[in-house]
Amino acid sequence: MTSLRGGADGSGAAGRMALSTFGVRVGGAALAYLSQILLARWMGAHEYGIYSVVWTWVIVLGIIACVGFSSSPNRFIPQYQQTSDFDRLRGFLFASRLIAFGVAFVLSCVGLGVIWLLRETIQAYYVLPAAIVMCALPLFAFGGVQDGIARSYDWPSLAMLPTYIWRPLAILVLVVGLMLLGNPVTALTTAIAAVGATWIVALYQFAGLRERLKNTVPIGPRRIDLNTWLAISLPMLLVEGFLQLITSADVIMVSFWHDPDDVAIYFAASRTLSLVHFVYFAVRAASAHRFAQFVHTDDKEGLAAYVRQATVWTFWPSLAAGVGLLVVAPFLLSFFGKDFSAGYPLIAVLLIGVLARASVGPADALLNMTGHQRSCAGIYAATFGVNVLLNLVLIPQFGLIGAAFATSLAILFEAVCLATCVRKKLDLQSFIVPLSFLRSERAE
Repeated sequence: MTSLRGGADGSGAAGRMALSTFGVRVGGAALAYLSQILLARWMGAHEYGIYSVVWTWVIVLGIIACVGFSSSPNRFIPQYQQTSDFDRLRGFLFASRLIAFGVAFVLSCVGLGVIWLLRETIQAYYVLPAAIVMCALPLFAFGGVQDGIARSYDWPSLAMLPTYIWRPLAILVLVVGLMLLGNPVTALTTAIAAVGATWIVALYQFAGLRERLKNTVPIGPRRIDLNTWLAISLPMLLVEGFLQLITSADVIMVSFWHDPDDVAIYFAASRTLSLVHFVYFAVRAASAHRFAQFVHTDDKEGLAAYVRQATVWTFWPSLAAGVGLLVVAPFLLSFFGKDFSAGYPLIAVLLIGVLARASVGPADALLNMTGHQRSCAGIYAATFGVNVLLNLVLIPQFGLIGAAFATSLAILFEAVCLATCVRKKLDLQSFIVPLSFLRSERAE
């Protein structure tokens, strides 16, 4: 069994990366949660709901704009490092960030155009904040690719701190600055602060990453292998994009039927649950490039042991955190405001989905790093379809609790499909409890 401290097989570095990532995500989750409480208190439920919706759109479009290059560094960088193919490595480091920035710039222009064309259809209070946050997209996507590059080098301070610590902290600082200048805290002023924070932090990360890479990658020519990179990255885009859509669709779809006050309650409940969900994302972030290294060294036993350990790292801390959250959630929700206690039943229902996802560990990252990204993308596409369909049926009938059930049921479907696919494609067991009925012939 691969231990957390590990040994010569590289599991020690993986364990340390997982611990570092976990620590940053704990701090980041706490900071992000505190920032959401402060923003909700300062803005009130209505304005907070507006900001929640428009920023959710930025997150979704930002993932899409990365074109999969936020995940594929975990595949290509270990490969090019091990084969000393520094020409392609330099080309990848340059082109991946440039492409993400360019695609995001185009998407932001398209987004602004759509907002302008539909300004008479969209609720008036969404229009200007939505237009402002589009300006964050280019550097949001640029930063997403930089996160992937830094993770591939086991640099958690550059991979995690900018996104999970410095950006939410910068948003708070800028909001306070606007307050001191006499501006009311609204969805609009907070959107302006979010744009500024995104640009500042992404540029800071770029400077830090450039210095690290100078000492790691020798100077030389760049070789661009765009067809190969896109062939691997685009299916990963589908995985990342659909994963984010599954996570965000409920917030967006709730806004179609409910006013911003209800959206604020739902968003606060989902943010509270993120205190549990970060365990999955931390292990996933730390494990992806390690899966790739086991594949490139053809270490099948090491891969199997690491998959089991990664699932353990994901599920049991998530279960413990989930039980603890159910105890303290009413107290936590009270910090958002007097009306937010209505979010407690939503947390209980959404927790089912979080634990279902945790029960198979980072199975999606495993499929991506072993050449089965198309299968993973298909699973997430199907899950997204199930999620949307369930939301369309359940939200009009049952309101916010219907959205919560729709999301949890969709993620349960996702977990079953991922575990089955890992067993069939790789002859590996990713579920926390081995299930004999998942036995299948390994795909050639």
